[in-house]
Amino acid sequence: MQTLAHWDGGPGPWILFLPLIWAAVVLGVVTLLRRTVWRSRRGGPGPGGRPSAADDSPITLLGRRFAAGDIDEDEYWRRLSVLDEQFGRTGKGGAA
Repeated sequence: MQTLAHWDGGPGPWILFLPLIWAAVVLGVVTLLRRTVWRSRRGGPGPGGRPSAADDSPITLLGRRFAAGDIDEDEYWRRLSVLDEQFGRTGKGGAA
C-alpha cells in the first residue's frame, strides 16, 4: 500500500509544505503582535510616527532640539531656565 509519506520509496517534494506553512503561521502571529499588543505596551508613537500632541510641551520640544543638535548646551540651559520659570517641571519634586 502506497501512502503520501512513502510515495515511490520516500517522501516527495510535498514534505516541504509543512515547514513553510508553520513558518507562515509564526510570521503572521509575530506581525500581528507587533502591530497591536506590543506597540501599545511600550507606548509607541501615535499616528504618523510621531509622539502624540500631549507630549509637545515647550520643555519637551527644547529637549528634542538639543538632542537633534539644533542648539548647543549653553543655549539649552539658558532656555531651560526661562521655561522653568514660566512652566515649571512636572514630576521633578516640589520645587516651586
